[in-house]
Amino acid sequence: MTEHATTTEPTAGRPVAPRLIDGYDGVLSDLDGVVYAGPHAIDGARDALERLAGEGKSLAYVTNNASRSSEQVAAHLRELGAPATAEQVFGSAQAGAELLAGQVAPGSTVLVVGSETLADAVRAQGLAVVASADDGPDAVIQGFAPTVGWKDLAEAAYAVAAGATWVATNTDMSIPQERGIAPGNGTLVAAVAAATGKSPSIAGKPGAALFETAARHSGVDRALVVGDRLDTDILGGNRAGMATALVLTGVDTVRTALAAHVTERPVYLIGSLTDLYAEYPAITVEDGSYACRGATARVSGSRVTVTGREDDLDSWRAACAAWWAAHPDTAPESPPEVGFETAG
Repeated sequence: MTEHATTTEPTAGRPVAPRLIDGYDGVLSDLDGVVYAGPHAIDGARDALERLAGEGKSLAYVTNNASRSSEQVAAHLRELGAPATAEQVFGSAQAGAELLAGQVAPGSTVLVVGSETLADAVRAQGLAVVASADDGPDAVIQGFAPTVGWKDLAEAAYAVAAGATWVATNTDMSIPQERGIAPGNGTLVAAVAAATGKSPSIAGKPGAALFETAARHSGVDRALVVGDRLDTDILGGNRAGMATALVLTGVDTVRTALAAHVTERPVYLIGSLTDLYAEYPAITVEDGSYACRGATARVSGSRVTVTGREDDLDSWRAACAAWWAAHPDTAPESPPEVGFETAG
């Protein structure tokens, strides 16, 4: 990204609007850490999503989950009270199967490490699913499922080492759960990579294709991508040329956002989905000081000094604006030191 929420000037990524949602005609929302954590909906998420239709806004769910079908995901969302149909859900199982089908011959054999949903997606591409590396598969596709264990990873490693084409549905290193942060598909992919010295082709986020597909099928021209992960949701949305909002109900925090790689910097920082309907404050700049409502931030060397409360999101919006402006092309290897001062 070349523009962020650092000025009062309108940009392609950040139109001026009374409320955040007013600048867009649809939302592309992640699931884990945005709509729910574990088996429970995040506070305010259901009402915020339900309200979109009344506002004349489109809604699509873009997820790296490859263990459940679109209908299963939609049914789970409806159980939580969120509006959802299968047509609104775009996942990485189909994306992975389509990517794989473009790399192997029709009718090729594939070792599927993951869910039955992923296996069905592979079969839908005219490919044959096999159960073991002993079957001499032409390819391996790897996606997350809670049942994946050491034996499954070993079979994948044997096949990949023997020369099979390898595709991973996604490389999310972690998944937010009710009890905390758990290992994601990326950790399982990393185990096979460590054993074989090889790397897979990757479908799903942080690639742009999932976002572009979701926007196209949803008829959205000005999409707002909302996610809780910088390295998947925000990076993928940025790569797709869409506006991005990091929501602070999942994996990433204001501190990781501040230190984010340039390509992973969001346009917006919001506390939860309810902030879609709040006015997003402008950032103003004067003599090197970046102000967001009552908070200001200034950079000196490796330190960001903020005048404002540490628990006020506007303080961090100002801090991000100041730090990103000081480092527009390359993020320093070490995060900045952040100090807070009281106004007056």
